[in-house]
Amino acid sequence: MKSSIFNAVGDFFALDIGSSAVRVVQLRGSGNNRTLLKYGAAPIDIKMALSDAQVDQTAIGGVITSLLAEADITTKNVVVGLPSNKTFVTVVDLPKMSAQELASTIKYQADQYIPMAVDESKIDWAVLGDSPTAEGKVEVLLASVTNVYSEKRMELLESLGLNVIGLEPDSLAIARSLTPSAGTTGAQLILDMGEYATDIVVTLGGLPRLARTIPTGGQSLLKSAMQNLNIDDNQARQFVYKFGFDKSKLEGQIFKALEPSAQIIVTEIQKSIKFFATRYPNTPISGIVTSGAAALLPGFHQYLSEASGGIPVQAGNSWQNVSYSNSAHEQLMSLNHQFAVAVGLAERNTL
Repeated sequence: MKSSIFNAVGDFFALDIGSSAVRVVQLRGSGNNRTLLKYGAAPIDIKMALSDAQVDQTAIGGVITSLLAEADITTKNVVVGLPSNKTFVTVVDLPKMSAQELASTIKYQADQYIPMAVDESKIDWAVLGDSPTAEGKVEVLLASVTNVYSEKRMELLESLGLNVIGLEPDSLAIARSLTPSAGTTGAQLILDMGEYATDIVVTLGGLPRLARTIPTGGQSLLKSAMQNLNIDDNQARQFVYKFGFDKSKLEGQIFKALEPSAQIIVTEIQKSIKFFATRYPNTPISGIVTSGAAALLPGFHQYLSEASGGIPVQAGNSWQNVSYSNSAHEQLMSLNHQFAVAVGLAERNTL
């Protein structure tokens, strides 16, 4: 079956193969009536996750198989996330035309927009609406991934007996799960910090209008703490996630140690806000939502808010568009920061 970057229909589960864990989510229903059916997570070694070696890929396959059995997921249809550092997402303005003409235009002009060789990539697109800057044009979201990477991922999953019906960049999945599904008209910036990279996605009306990835994540903060404070990895992890950016703790030493790495992220946020304001001058970004490690760092929200001109910052809720039993609430909230990609993948019908 042909897999698409955007469309997925029917009975399926979502699979997020992250850098430190594998996560699965299956929902029932669609639109604003999605109910949590099954979910689960299993840790994986970070070095294994980053490796292309067959032995490591086989080991990840074993983790996935065990997790599906543990979560009691029986459907073979899967939508899988693609790490943002392996994909490219952009928004371009194109003349208004029929879907068929648009497809043809993108096919022949894609090399102008994506940094990958067109004949060696899978490219998909979706019309977002009228362009805010060019009359008579529409905004089109383009997503691409190299055939080599996407085919390797599909081969791994097909070797487990799974049927890949959709591929999606992680940045698009988090835009879906961390944006409220009902009555969303404003703009927000989403910051999802992984172990090795941080995704920044700006959404408007619930749809992504800007997506970028920075090769700075939780591991960068830990290394800053280790080097600047001369401590080992375990101590660094304790200090970073206990005191973080709280200047009142340990005379602000942890904050000072972390700030050089954090400043890289802040600079990209400021650039993103400026770019968005240029393209959508009448729509200010009303809030910043965090996920991943960014949602766990003490004092980080205040630090981000100050650095972004006072924009309010809060932790996102990956489960906000999903119904579930009261008894599951506490556990789901404890996992909330790490499930944005998996939930977003599971929520998709179309873009």
